[in-house]
Amino acid sequence: MKEIVPQPPAMVHNETAEIQALFQQYVVPTYGRFDLVLSHGSGSQLWDVAGKRYLDLGGGIAVCALGHAPAAITETLIEQSRKLIHTSNFYYHAPQGRLAQALVNLIGPGKCFFANSGAEANEGMFKLARKFGHDEGRFEIITAINSFHGRTLAGIAATGQDKVKKGFEPMVPGFRHVPFNDLAAMREAISPATAAILIEGIQGEGGVTPATPEYLLGLRQLCDEKKLLLFMDGVQCGHFRTGRFQSYQRILENVSGGEKFIPDAISMAKSLGGGYPIGAFWVRQPYADLLGAGSHGSTYGGSPLACAVALKILSIIEQEKLADNAREVGAYMKSGLEQLAAKYPGVIVNVRGLGLMIGIELAPNIPAFSGEGKSAAVRFTNLLHAAGLLAVPTATHIIRFLPALNLRRSEADEGLKIVSSVVEKLSS
Repeated sequence: MKEIVPQPPAMVHNETAEIQALFQQYVVPTYGRFDLVLSHGSGSQLWDVAGKRYLDLGGGIAVCALGHAPAAITETLIEQSRKLIHTSNFYYHAPQGRLAQALVNLIGPGKCFFANSGAEANEGMFKLARKFGHDEGRFEIITAINSFHGRTLAGIAATGQDKVKKGFEPMVPGFRHVPFNDLAAMREAISPATAAILIEGIQGEGGVTPATPEYLLGLRQLCDEKKLLLFMDGVQCGHFRTGRFQSYQRILENVSGGEKFIPDAISMAKSLGGGYPIGAFWVRQPYADLLGAGSHGSTYGGSPLACAVALKILSIIEQEKLADNAREVGAYMKSGLEQLAAKYPGVIVNVRGLGLMIGIELAPNIPAFSGEGKSAAVRFTNLLHAAGLLAVPTATHIIRFLPALNLRRSEADEGLKIVSSVVEKLSS
């Protein structure tokens, strides 16, 4: 007998649900994860386990400097792993020495310590401040409101956001917060116990807010006057993201006195390893030897494998002129987003940032986002995901774009088209 109704297809194995179930059962729930299960990537493209393609403009939160699965990193990992993966910091090896030299050449005279993350790099700077001020009883570090400096106990004490501190009181002592870009407030906050000031060149988690040239130059003068150390957290805004190695170098371009500006220490991570874990902090002379033998350390910090990868990334950034690309493609993207904000002011009220570190600020009362529930930033990000684009929400109304430094103009066009489609729907 002839079948009129065709047989239903075989059930598709639900890999998404299976993987999510593993997380729910076995992974500590410290992250508010989106409902995406990613499988593989190439450059600025990612695919989930169901085969859907996404344009990645989040870059692993400013980590994937060369995009996903770059052949150069794979080859470097293979080549170096055949020689030496790990020794111990009891011994010397070439990759660590060469990486330190390369970073010093990009910043200025000084030395580097290597760790595994940005939080660890900042912890090292906290210890540097304590060591610097110890004999005079100075230990306090002043940071900025809306700053972010890591998730360790000292890192959350240093961070100027109350939400990261809740449930972990009492805070590690020695940190106070003042408004960002407010030199007078910083001067007023200095006490006899103050040893250092710590800021980001561009606040990332705080909403993609750049420091002003006047603020940076004023802080340097203030620290010199009060004999304080000036620290900069370059974990997110550094490593050529703005078009210069560090964000302060870009902010102070063509500014009188800017060519002489230099902090006393800078923390680094994220794009430094392009996805391979490595952190570092640079310390300028004459403070580079304050942390002597036995005063600080890291089992895995500065391994041959991590340093070889970081060196390869620096080499590719130079060869392919990716600092220039960050400027040019970043300016193109920012201009497109500004045009979108001008056309739809009821959805986007501000666009800010430098290079490929761009933030859009959503309007506070978008009708489609009315009612209780997730923040406007998270809801907007979910709409971008549905349209095939990854971005990074922060605060309650900010969307960050932190893509690979080799993002192509055609990919920026694709991203702008997707953002425009979401904004247009929200405006109607």
